[in-house]
Amino acid sequence: MPLNITQKLIKDHLVSGEMIPGAEIGLKIDQTLTQDATGTLVMLELEAMELDRAKTEASAQYVDHNLIQVDSKNPDDHLFLQSATRRFGIHFSRPGNGVSHPVHMQRLAKPGKTLLGSDSHTCANGCMGMLAMGAGGIDVALAIAGEPFYVKMPKVWGVKLTGKLPDWVSAKDVILEMLRRHDVKGGVGRVIEYYGPGVETLNAMDRHVIANMGAELGATGTVFPSDREIKRFLKDQDRENDWMELVADKGATYDIHEEIDLSEIEPLIAKPSSPGNVVPVSEIAGTPIYQSYIGSSANPGFRDFAVAAEMVNGRHIADGISFDINPTSRQMLTDLVKESHIASLLQSGARLHQAGCNGCIGMGQAPATGRNSLRTTPRNFPGRSGTTEDSVFLCSPETAAASALTGKITDPRTLDFAYPKVKDPNKPTIDVNLLDEPLPFEEAKKVELQKGPNIASIPQMDALPDHLELPILLKMGNNISTDEILAGGARVLPYRSNLPEISKFTFEIIDDTYYKRGKETVEKGGHAIVGGFNYGQGSSREHAALAPRYIGLRVALVKDFARIHWQNLVNFGVLPLTFANEEDYDTLNQGDVLEISGLKNKIKQGNEFTINVKGKNQQIGVKHALSERQVEIMLKGGIINWVKDRQQLA
Repeated sequence: MPLNITQKLIKDHLVSGEMIPGAEIGLKIDQTLTQDATGTLVMLELEAMELDRAKTEASAQYVDHNLIQVDSKNPDDHLFLQSATRRFGIHFSRPGNGVSHPVHMQRLAKPGKTLLGSDSHTCANGCMGMLAMGAGGIDVALAIAGEPFYVKMPKVWGVKLTGKLPDWVSAKDVILEMLRRHDVKGGVGRVIEYYGPGVETLNAMDRHVIANMGAELGATGTVFPSDREIKRFLKDQDRENDWMELVADKGATYDIHEEIDLSEIEPLIAKPSSPGNVVPVSEIAGTPIYQSYIGSSANPGFRDFAVAAEMVNGRHIADGISFDINPTSRQMLTDLVKESHIASLLQSGARLHQAGCNGCIGMGQAPATGRNSLRTTPRNFPGRSGTTEDSVFLCSPETAAASALTGKITDPRTLDFAYPKVKDPNKPTIDVNLLDEPLPFEEAKKVELQKGPNIASIPQMDALPDHLELPILLKMGNNISTDEILAGGARVLPYRSNLPEISKFTFEIIDDTYYKRGKETVEKGGHAIVGGFNYGQGSSREHAALAPRYIGLRVALVKDFARIHWQNLVNFGVLPLTFANEEDYDTLNQGDVLEISGLKNKIKQGNEFTINVKGKNQQIGVKHALSERQVEIMLKGGIINWVKDRQQLA
């Protein structure tokens, strides 16, 4: 039977299960990616597993999120991560080397391979003909230890691209068009595979832009073919031997079909505060702005900065505008300097920041209160920028640069000069000075982990009780993001390796009394939360599951979950339930008490049961989507306990 690219990748890496959409499958993982906001926990988990050496073909730890060193917390963690990578045989990308996703694409990504990352935008490397997926840190730790990654077999969503992008329109507008059509839940349970003649008009970094924000659609991953363009990209990186052709078989079919004529796309923009709130730029043109920000893993390519540089070359940005330039890799920044694009940006009034995630994750460049910020970043969830009452719009580099020149949201097609044509450098810079290779095994065994005072071990989690009486501490609406569950930013992320401290920020954006009220339930058996659709969208950070668990969360009852957060809840022993009848959501209130008896047998015997609402003579039908393996994990109280028990039996 003819296979599409996604089916080929899954078939080649399938170790358990059947390729039936919705069924749990186990996949061999070739490569892993961790970053410093999530990687410290991964390294602590590897230590707890007593791992000798990474079992993957290539694993890399990047320092890109927590670069601001206002005290010792971040640099201490950088040293810990460096020592851990030396101990476990993992590549280490030092601070300043760049954002994980484009750097991995440049130096390590290989067509035909699987990549699992503790960052939801790991899917960006699907641009290379890989099956690249985000996951919680514990899943990545297990993959590094040689365990399969378990996921529900996705449907394959074929998107045929035709035509060619017009002037003033770029790859960011393509993925915004997908979000305009399908919003933030459109890709749940699916891998998006792009094909058709339009793909040939997109360079490798254009494809990275589109694949990166597949995460905003909720997709398991995004896949592009490995064709002559990927061969060209790898040749430029002195890695041509890593190329292999990977395209869909003639006659291959898809579970879902879509078509986009690139020539018909116009400049688009996502309004606050959701990546799915997309409208044409022309619809809101004239709205005043305070900040215009170019960079992040969602627009990491040379052309993304070079186009903006050419647009502002010889011109000056509008008065009062903060024009922030956020380079995404050391290699690319060097090329922008060589081609004088950085000089063009600086003479226009731009502010240049170090290569890293920076403002995308709320680590600097926060906008002023009550002012509009235009960003080429992938997300605009409330408060993610670092400003609590932020107003962030997502757009292309062309729209961002045009708006910086005018001081208001501007359709770049209305500018009074021609669209600048830019090309990648003939011979891009190759710079591996800040990317450390794994140590030989015998040398690695002698390395001791360097733990600063801010690093705390993960506490023991108890097994699932058979009887629960849980007060509902929070009732929330739809599309609650992991940024709202546990914020990022310079105030919170330095505690990423200190669970007792970082848990104090849990749900503070929604209800700043939650931490205190949650802690009061721990000795009484814990509590529950209730939510709407797409609960846990956004970042893969497992802290958003682990911190609530630490302060007593035992059950999350919602209309449905985002994939990675659902898996993180299971991994840390929080029972994820959905309403059998969504109308029951309206009958529950904060303060109600959920009562569940005989819970262990209930989740083992089927995926649907009832729970009582104490004192209201009411029963609620609920469902779970746990596999047999995940039921075992839940009964043990989480995957760490499950792994320990397996090791003892072995």
